[in-house]
Amino acid sequence: MSKKFTLFMMMAMVFTMTSSASAMHIAEGFLPPMWSGIYFVIALPFVIMGIKGIKESTSKNKDIKMLLGLVAAYAFILSAMKIPSVTGSCSHPTGTGLSAIIFGPFISSVVGLIVLVFQAIFLAHGGITTLGANVVSMAVVGPIVSYLIYTALKNKNKKLGVFLAAAIGDLATYFVTSVQLALAFPAQQGGIIASFGKFFSIFSITQIPLAIVEGLLTVIIFEFIEKYSSKEIEVLSGVK
Repeated sequence: MSKKFTLFMMMAMVFTMTSSASAMHIAEGFLPPMWSGIYFVIALPFVIMGIKGIKESTSKNKDIKMLLGLVAAYAFILSAMKIPSVTGSCSHPTGTGLSAIIFGPFISSVVGLIVLVFQAIFLAHGGITTLGANVVSMAVVGPIVSYLIYTALKNKNKKLGVFLAAAIGDLATYFVTSVQLALAFPAQQGGIIASFGKFFSIFSITQIPLAIVEGLLTVIIFEFIEKYSSKEIEVLSGVK
């Protein structure tokens, strides 16, 4: 399992070096200031709760910090894999489903925030003014959906729960991003609904297969973590 994990990380690093004209994260300055501010306000309570959760969990087991770093690295690598779509835009996995499964939705909001800040600064992927919007889609709604799905299925079929949590959480992120763009830029004919249909249909062409791949990868990585970090996961189950 460790060899598979190492191979996956090396391949992911290669993919992150590819360039593209645009990516799924909403770009710097793309949203009107009003909408940017609204999403910052929405994201803030989740991040605060996440920070409290990190303090609580790490106080019980300091090794959780290493697990947190691993999960954040996984999310950073996957969400930096900008893959061109047939529409001229780009898509990418999110990677936050794994964090939601292990840490829950609140800590995942902090993980997603850190990932998005680093990508905005060092990769020009996303932006600071649109950080709130990107956090809401990738680090709040996506992880909540992933966590609920995994919680509902883990005692029935854990592998299926992990797969669906990662895959559907990924799609939920793109759904929310499409809503955000539609609200900010309604179509002249058809308004918000028509605009949402356009954005989501463009994303879905490449995102549905990517979500399936992310689900499969997440199953592999989760089994690896569960095997070698069982004590930490047990502590986190109490915190969540």
